[in-house]
Amino acid sequence: MIGRRLFPLGLLVMLASCADAPAQQKVLYEKDSPYNSVRVTEDDGGLRTLWFEKGGVRQSVVKVGDPDHLELAYARVVPVGLALVENPRRVLIVGLGGGTVPGFLHKHYPQTTIDVVDIDPVVVEVAKKFFGFREDAKMHAHVADGRRFIEECRDPYDIIFLDAFGAENIPYHLATREFLQAVRRALTPRGVAVGNIWSRSSNPLYDSMVRTYREVFDELHVLDVRGAGNKILLALPRKQPIRQDELALRAGRISRQKKFRFDLAESVTYGFRYPESKLSGGRVLTDANEDQEDEKGDGTNAKPGDSQ
Repeated sequence: MIGRRLFPLGLLVMLASCADAPAQQKVLYEKDSPYNSVRVTEDDGGLRTLWFEKGGVRQSVVKVGDPDHLELAYARVVPVGLALVENPRRVLIVGLGGGTVPGFLHKHYPQTTIDVVDIDPVVVEVAKKFFGFREDAKMHAHVADGRRFIEECRDPYDIIFLDAFGAENIPYHLATREFLQAVRRALTPRGVAVGNIWSRSSNPLYDSMVRTYREVFDELHVLDVRGAGNKILLALPRKQPIRQDELALRAGRISRQKKFRFDLAESVTYGFRYPESKLSGGRVLTDANEDQEDEKGDGTNAKPGDSQ
């Protein structure tokens, strides 16, 4: 949702599958913004979905009034990042969507300051009007370019969730080495960056994105999302080897303490992966390469499958 040019993939902040809206979906709102064609629908069960184009990728699915309902599979995996930070004081989410992840975190961590950044004022308006997103003393929405917001950060964050998508992909300038270096600077020494991206099958730049994360951060691990085309990246600005069993233990403990409706340990047990030592065709993405990516058009027309 941020930037002048998008490329087809996924990164943390709210998005999921590609499919035409089912026939029973009722359209509640449609408006073209400077960045997206914003559309809100509701099904017979009361689930509301945010789209950025008709028949495109579902950006968020929300059961209004129930922040614990995480319909999209990726949203039940990104909280694994909480297992790597003890008592987060400040959290940043780049990409608001319908406010699913912010609302969930705010319920379970009410004393944590949560900043959410989205460049599209219509998305912020829609999240408040149709999806129950509310600002208060601890939850703040900022209409701004996510990269600029991070580059200007003066008070670091314990967790930064990178979840900003356009209609079907991520803005290029939110995936480059320079951007991720700014993310690293905006983290506390014991913090973690959590990125949501599309997998290799629907993301021609998957290897390059992973390689770029690996160049910037000291530790990187990948979580597959069961039944979905998402990959969740856990990036640390420090040397801290992570074992699958140890992470699963921590994640499960949080799920029980916070009384989540799902067990984070299962996501770790199922999906924990070490990034491949050799990434075929991958290259470090840089700001200087943006024009080259425009010319090559890597994956511009690629779409992920309906995996949620």
